[in-house]
Amino acid sequence: MAASQNLSKLFFCYVVLLTVLICIEPIKSQEQVGTLADDEALREIAVQLNKKDWNFSDPCSNIPTISIPRTDEYNNTLVCNCSFSGNVCHIQSIFLTGQDLDGVLPPALSKLPYLKQVNLARNYLSGSIPREWNSTKVELLVLSVNNLSGPIPGYLGSITTLQSLALESNLFSGTLPLELGNLVNLELLYLRANNLTGELPSALTKMTKLRVLQIGSNNFTGRIPDYFRSWKNLQALEMQASGLEGPLPSSLSALHNMTDLRISDLSGESSAFPNLSSMTGINKLMLRSCNITGEMPEYISAMRSLTDLDLSFNRLEGSIPNFADIMELATMILSNCLFPCSKDRYSLHLNCGGNQTTVGNIKYEADDASGGAAKFFQNSANWGFSSTGDFADVWSSNKDYIANNISILRMNNSELYKTARLSPLSLTYYARCLANGNYTVKLHFAEIVIRDNRSYYGVGRRIFNVYIQDKLVLEDFDIEKEAQGVDKEVIKVFKAVVNVKTLEIRFQWAGKGTTNVPKSGTYGSLISAISVQSDFKPPDDSKRKKFIVIGVVSALFLVFVILGILWLKGCFGGRTTREQDLMGFDLHTGFFKFKQLKAATNNFDAANKLGEGGFGAVYKGELLDGTFIAVKQLSSKSKQGNREFVNEIGMISALQHPNLVKLYGCCIEGNQLFLVYEYMENNSLSHVLFGPEEGLKKLNWNTRYKICLGIARGLAFLHEESTLKIVHRDIKTTNILLDRDLNPKISDFGLAKLDEEEKTHISTRVAGTISEELEHGFSFSSSNVINFSSFLLHFFSTPQALVLQQNGNLMELVDRKLGSAFNKEEALRMIKVALLCANSSPALRPTMSAVVSMLEGQTLVHEVKINPSIYGDELRFRAFTEDSDTTSVQSTQSLLYSPNAKRTAYTSLSV
Repeated sequence: MAASQNLSKLFFCYVVLLTVLICIEPIKSQEQVGTLADDEALREIAVQLNKKDWNFSDPCSNIPTISIPRTDEYNNTLVCNCSFSGNVCHIQSIFLTGQDLDGVLPPALSKLPYLKQVNLARNYLSGSIPREWNSTKVELLVLSVNNLSGPIPGYLGSITTLQSLALESNLFSGTLPLELGNLVNLELLYLRANNLTGELPSALTKMTKLRVLQIGSNNFTGRIPDYFRSWKNLQALEMQASGLEGPLPSSLSALHNMTDLRISDLSGESSAFPNLSSMTGINKLMLRSCNITGEMPEYISAMRSLTDLDLSFNRLEGSIPNFADIMELATMILSNCLFPCSKDRYSLHLNCGGNQTTVGNIKYEADDASGGAAKFFQNSANWGFSSTGDFADVWSSNKDYIANNISILRMNNSELYKTARLSPLSLTYYARCLANGNYTVKLHFAEIVIRDNRSYYGVGRRIFNVYIQDKLVLEDFDIEKEAQGVDKEVIKVFKAVVNVKTLEIRFQWAGKGTTNVPKSGTYGSLISAISVQSDFKPPDDSKRKKFIVIGVVSALFLVFVILGILWLKGCFGGRTTREQDLMGFDLHTGFFKFKQLKAATNNFDAANKLGEGGFGAVYKGELLDGTFIAVKQLSSKSKQGNREFVNEIGMISALQHPNLVKLYGCCIEGNQLFLVYEYMENNSLSHVLFGPEEGLKKLNWNTRYKICLGIARGLAFLHEESTLKIVHRDIKTTNILLDRDLNPKISDFGLAKLDEEEKTHISTRVAGTISEELEHGFSFSSSNVINFSSFLLHFFSTPQALVLQQNGNLMELVDRKLGSAFNKEEALRMIKVALLCANSSPALRPTMSAVVSMLEGQTLVHEVKINPSIYGDELRFRAFTEDSDTTSVQSTQSLLYSPNAKRTAYTSLSV
């Protein structure tokens, strides 16, 4: 934890050292009893600051005229230099911190010609920075944790003597002035937690002496600039939730002296893990939620000084390097931690961070378990929480994860707000064993740490996000702002649907707000109480027991008869086998009863039939809670056995991606086998393409491009990003489903093939392929790439696309119905990518992640001239395979092919 405090300690020690060294001279001046030449200016400063306790008869003695309450942050020091001729004293430093001064920044500071250091942090000063200050020669200016506002003025750039500038935790707005670049002697710059906007000006590169830079929790725009090479002396960089976009620039590699690097919450493009191998002395490394892809580099294990590592919420894959030689890692094992549910529950009430209490007729369970940087706690089988993250820049213990109120609460139900659970990163509550259905969730909040008085305690801002069932329900939530004050309750009410007996509520800090008010480490989420109640009436257990007692004896005989019949029919054997197969998987799905699916589909009414799959029909259904589902009924005539069925469940349940269809659960009763998926409002891509004309009208250029890119992302996830490397093997328009917003989702993994080096018990049959797969033994993922190519360049009856490529006329493939309403650059890029994927040599085809990068415009598409005589037959073969599946001449249409185009010299493509 010591390393996590480096950033604050560096600045703190700097200020203390200056104070101690300079205070040697005032001690001598007291013996000399010199005359203060700055007396008149000091009186003006006192009025402007609204400071009333200065002893003007001997201000350099630092003895106040009145006694005031002091906090740990209190400092009331004037440093005077009395070595001037004539026994004259001049003020060199002013340290007035933690005093809640509520005046303005004093313009009269410019009347102190020998002033070198000014520290007015942790007060309640308002207004803007005075223009008069541009004539000063100060070296240290600290204005942090105040109520200052307005733009950062350009005339600050005139104070070229500045070595340290701290403006964090204020309300400064606007863009950074170019004149800041004139501060060529600046070593420490703190701008965190303001409302700054715009791009970082390139003029900042002139600050070549910069050692510390903090700009997080602002609203900057644009990409992270790639000029870190200008800051080769930089030791600490903090850019958490700065508003800047990725990717991470390559120039980070030039920061050889870096000891503390914190970048988080980047939007924009993804990037590979930056080359930080030169940062051999780094202590704290945070690259959280930076959209980093690829593997974690091995050189991290060579960072011998590393004590804190946070790479959470990225898209990393592969193995974790061995850190045993460089640090001790906290280990949390969650396997087999969830106990089976003994019975359904219909409510849950928690007093977060506090003891058991009763409010009205509701008993709130105690939730007083200590927290931690990596903590999982479970209360029997009913609920639990997980907490991740470490409070930065402070020595934190487990008790710091629970807040206690610091004032008298005068609200109703105050018992719920005396404590609260805190988290510096992510806090998730799990309500388990809930009966499936609709629920009302009430979240109780009250800000009991930050104050709202005219004090520096009141300038803090706690901002975080809230998710219920992975849905964002509160973004940039500020308790104090919502409740219009502190120590006031605010209750947020939401509706939630429980499908698999578990409700998940997550609170997450995304780097916004202040982090040091009223003290360092004050940030992150805070929750006081949670209440979950079903919207339906629980069954009456007493009546049910009476019926059970009355009917138990008479039912025994009937049960034995039914069991005998089922045994003779072999139902038990089949079901047992399936259930045994399922037990071998860690399935993240729910189990439905047959009668539920019958009711949902109106007894599998033909009016609800959505289509016919390879193994059976698919029906639309509606559950009692209003959730629409798609029920895949596996045909009893199909040859799909237990292993194929289990395989499909195992693979789909293990995969979660925005472009993959979500599996809700399954049903096994006797010989009845069902899969239950999320319902897609726009059916399949085939339905949109080959159905009514109005469906095709939805496919403008942006939609077509979005669908192609989404399919590519889904395949990239299957091939390279998921734990199980899977090749779909059956990509076609009927297996591409579209939701309400026409976002594509890949479905039907029944013909998928796992692409693992080791043998696995999950496997399926391999669909018929062309000769290259049989003869050359190439990777199956390569076959999927050419399937994607044929999806884009769908059904060339002759190799005209290749001829057009050779003639440089690829743009003639664009559907004329689009007119000019399309992006020519994107269209040409898509066609080139499709042709590149169609390469007959598997080794020359790009990976799907490379395809995504090319389609997004991040990677240049290298044009490959290919021979139509070689590729024409292959494309026609794959088109014929697709055509056979759709059983319609219209199936020759796709996102790239216009059905109304004239087949003359070439086939028209609508890209």
